[in-house]
Amino acid sequence: MKSVPSSLSLIAAASASAILVAGCGGSGGSSGFGGFNAVGPTDTSPVTPASADAIFINGKVVTVDNNSRVAQAFAVKDGKFLSVGSTDEIKPLASANTQVVDLKGRTVIPGLADGHFHSPGGGSGIDISQARSLADIFAKISDAAKTATPGQILVSNSDWHEAQLKEQRTPTASELEAAAPGIPVVLVRGGHSYFLNKTALAKWSITTSSPVPAGGAIPRDANGDLTGELVDTARNPVELPPPPPETQASIEKQQAVLNSYGLTSVRVAGTSVAAYRQLQQVRDSGRSTVRYSVLFRGVSPDALASQGIKQGEGDSLVSVWGIKMAVDGGFEGAHTTQAYAEPMGQGGTYFGLATMPQAAFNDSVIAFNNAGWRVATHAVGDAAIDQVLEGYEKASAAKDIRQTGWTIEHAAIMRPDQLPKLKALNLRMSVQDHLYLVAPILKNYLGVDRYSQYSPIRTYLDAGLLVAGGTDAPVIPINPFWGLYHLVSRDSISGGVAGANQATSREEALRVLTLNNAKLTDEADIKGSIEPAKLADFVVISGDIMTIPTGEIEDLKALETYVGGKRVYQNSSTPL
Repeated sequence: MKSVPSSLSLIAAASASAILVAGCGGSGGSSGFGGFNAVGPTDTSPVTPASADAIFINGKVVTVDNNSRVAQAFAVKDGKFLSVGSTDEIKPLASANTQVVDLKGRTVIPGLADGHFHSPGGGSGIDISQARSLADIFAKISDAAKTATPGQILVSNSDWHEAQLKEQRTPTASELEAAAPGIPVVLVRGGHSYFLNKTALAKWSITTSSPVPAGGAIPRDANGDLTGELVDTARNPVELPPPPPETQASIEKQQAVLNSYGLTSVRVAGTSVAAYRQLQQVRDSGRSTVRYSVLFRGVSPDALASQGIKQGEGDSLVSVWGIKMAVDGGFEGAHTTQAYAEPMGQGGTYFGLATMPQAAFNDSVIAFNNAGWRVATHAVGDAAIDQVLEGYEKASAAKDIRQTGWTIEHAAIMRPDQLPKLKALNLRMSVQDHLYLVAPILKNYLGVDRYSQYSPIRTYLDAGLLVAGGTDAPVIPINPFWGLYHLVSRDSISGGVAGANQATSREEALRVLTLNNAKLTDEADIKGSIEPAKLADFVVISGDIMTIPTGEIEDLKALETYVGGKRVYQNSSTPL
């Protein structure tokens, strides 16, 4: 089983090696699809000689431009790409004050982007991200119990999944109780499930007689006993201690982690006005090393108006994408038209969770649209996609949404008959590499046919839909090179290849995690590819992503990361 890195250790390591500096704004041309081709100069615009702040020469520069060109060198000035071409063409742009970087044959790609991001992982709770067995989890809980104070609730961080464990299952309430007798334990997993021990179940009066709320689940085992899991709205009675407040320092540490993976842009899939203001403060202090596009969740159009926040406001460092909504659950709660596989299917009666009534969803998206906001909706299962399509169609009937970039998040279980409606509304698809981590679990939940076609990226690309990629971190580890590997191979950490027919080419995979994310955030004119006049966001990586064996893609690393032409990360163990 492949190793999943500890988020806390990554934060510490990246903080030590990152150089935190400000990025810069800019504008430029947009790009399209195509296969990468080695060519001569990629810039035919006139350039004043000896005008560059820095030049990078003797490399392999995968531009991801509209002709998918591969160059040798480029020049940077005022935070933007000045010129791209051969080493001989770029050298004359250097003056006595120009920094000259010899890439020594290294590969450079555009800055990577995560189109569906929450946090890089870690947190103040019990860290079980490195657990590889249930025994590892129980040991962590037992250690925490030794120093627990009276009345304390033991809470885990959310960045783990049972797919990383050799048992390939979740702990039971009884097992968690044995690890910390008499102390409430809540394991948080991703954004949809809690796992409680018996003391915690009793604390919040959750019993076999508790009503199951709409949009939630309280699973039982074969004997009818509670497993300890609470899904989606069933978690509502559980009151967890508030996490430590975000600070400028904690945001900078998160940025350092992102930069260490070559990430220069993230789309924050659901946040608050307060968190948005904090990102603005980091930007205003000159400490931004990541570009943020934010989606608000749990707030009304009137509330946003009262805060003076408008759709699309911001700059190249912090901007407003729109609104995040959700209509179903996660892996164990995707709302489907076909029952889950047994035993999850409960005799053909379990179809996942609808977390929002259709009428309420319709009213909400219509209201947001009429107020000038666009919406991205979490919909994992095909029944959830049906629900989103109905709501979006009604919103568009009142005010056309087809040119405003409305999006579906995940869209993991899709029926072919839904493609025409997705196309008709000109929807964008924000997809993630969930399958890379949880393939064996999804196979059990959904059966071979549906799990193999989970996240059908090839189908979406072939249909001409805009597909942008991400991780859903911390649900899935933040590493974008794992995402690139999964897109190309459809391989997973512990479940083998799933749905090889949905694999992409290397060119497409790189585009999905660069330029297509810029298109998703309507910023393809200023970033997402290495072209003159675009923001100089780029990554020097450890291998040639276009030619190395497929299995080596997941082992790629960022050697240096640049935002606005300034280095924000350097790998101290493998310097240029």
